[in-house]
Order: sequence, then C-alpha cells, then structure tokens
Amino acid sequence: MEIPFSKMQGTGNDFVLIDGRTIQAGWAELAPSICDRHFGVGADGLLVVEESGRAALQMRLFNADGSEAEMCGNGLRCVVKWALEQGGAVLRDGALAVETGAGVVSAVVTATAADQSVERVRLSMGAPRLEPEEIPVCADGPGPVMNLPIAVNGTELAVTCVSLGNPHAVHFVDGPLSAFALERLGPLVERHDRFPQRTNFEVVHVESPERLHLRVWERGAGPTLACGSGAAAGMVAARLHGLVGERVTVSLPGGDLDLSWDGEGSVSLEGPAERVFEGQWITDRTHDGHP
Repeated sequence: MEIPFSKMQGTGNDFVLIDGRTIQAGWAELAPSICDRHFGVGADGLLVVEESGRAALQMRLFNADGSEAEMCGNGLRCVVKWALEQGGAVLRDGALAVETGAGVVSAVVTATAADQSVERVRLSMGAPRLEPEEIPVCADGPGPVMNLPIAVNGTELAVTCVSLGNPHAVHFVDGPLSAFALERLGPLVERHDRFPQRTNFEVVHVESPERLHLRVWERGAGPTLACGSGAAAGMVAARLHGLVGERVTVSLPGGDLDLSWDGEGSVSLEGPAERVFEGQWITDRTHDGHP
C-alpha cells in the first residue's frame, strides 16, 4: 500500500501531512518511522486531516515520537494552506474553521502569491490558560504561575507556565540564546515532575518591547526551528512580566512570527506556510524504516 503525503513547513517547523479522510492507518505507530530523518521522509511531526462535526475539518498532530499533541500553530497554518489549495476547503466569511485538540481555531489568509497560492495565515489561538490545573502544572495558589523554580541537572530555572491548548514553560535569559544548554536541559524540563502531561520548554531573550528571540524544546519532538504555540506562550509570558506590549515579533531559528495579545482575549499569530514536495509512503517497511 502507498499513502500519498505532502511535505509542509512553517518557519522551518516541518511536517508530513496526510489526508486521513480517505485513508485509515495507525497514525501514532506510523509517526516515528515516517518522521525519521534518516530512514523516513523526515519531519518534526505528522499532520492528519480528518472530518469534523464542529468545523470545516479536523487537524490531528502526532509528534515524531508517536505521542499526540493538542495544538500546533505552525502545523495549523500548513493545514490551512493545504486545505485551501488541495483539500477542497473554502473560506466562509473570509475564514476557515479548523478543529484541534485544543478546540476550534479560526484562520484567515493574509497573503497570497501571484498564482493565488496561500503564503501567510493568521490564527486566532484562543485565550491563554493561566491557572495551574488548566496548564497543567503542579504549583500552589492561583495563576498566573510566574517564576516557578525548578532544578534540572544542577541548574536552577525560573519558568512562567502558560497553556495555548498545550502546556508550555518559559524561561527568560539575559544573554544570547546560543549559550543556553537547550539540548541538555530541554528533555529534563519536558519530563519534570511538576508537569503531569510533560511540557514544551521555551527559552526567551527580550531584545525590545517589540521583539523577542526564542528557542524551543518541543514535547515529543525535541529542538525544532520554530513552534507557533511556543512563540505565543513566550509572548504571553513576556507580557505578564511587563516586558513587551500588545504586538511582538518573535524571532526563531526558522524565521519570524508576528503575535498580538491584548492581555485578556485571544492570542493572534501570523506567519508563513509552504508546501515543500509531494510523495508516496510505502507502508510495507520494517520498523526502522528500511524497505
């Protein structure tokens, strides 16, 4: 059996996208092999488009380790681009509603190319969840959870915890992000006892009230070039600390994302989406990816 797929990326956060409305498979089992960068297609995650009773379609995201994530801003922009160009979806009142594990998200196309292909998408990510039980994080008292001390491998961190439908822990640093040991500390923060569902981990440097620099360790994927919900979490955390205003550009290794939040309502995230190539995945392969 061969499964058609699209390879997509948003600010370097890359995905294999499959139309699950016509194909059935064990997606959690497929994700590690198809996302393998040596023996598979190579991706940070597997996006599966399915039917929805609440929106135009449903997006499911399986991380490279096979775990399912609730939400992914970069992945969602890729799904919107694919759905409008190849998946038969149409805008209604100028927007496309997509069901995710974090609820229904509204997407608006903000830029198209000369051939009318989608170039940029703006998402309404919903209001950030700041109470400990909503994130979830083991912390005393009501939210927001700011400067929560955690120790990993002899390093003391102070994290601000936010959920955009998935958990995030944000740590601010004064120096360059390249000096932070993300690859060493990221997996330890992800699985720290304070996070019962594990967590995404962002390290942030504030350049100015209008610009943040951010690196991310994604739950179930490791270090990635970008994370949309992580950028949103970083912006929300910075605003809670009074470090930024309502509109911020977040610079990640894979590119820039534009975010806005009024401090109360939905977080808006805007960025690019790109189709890289199309292919066919042969299903009769061994677990390690060899045919």
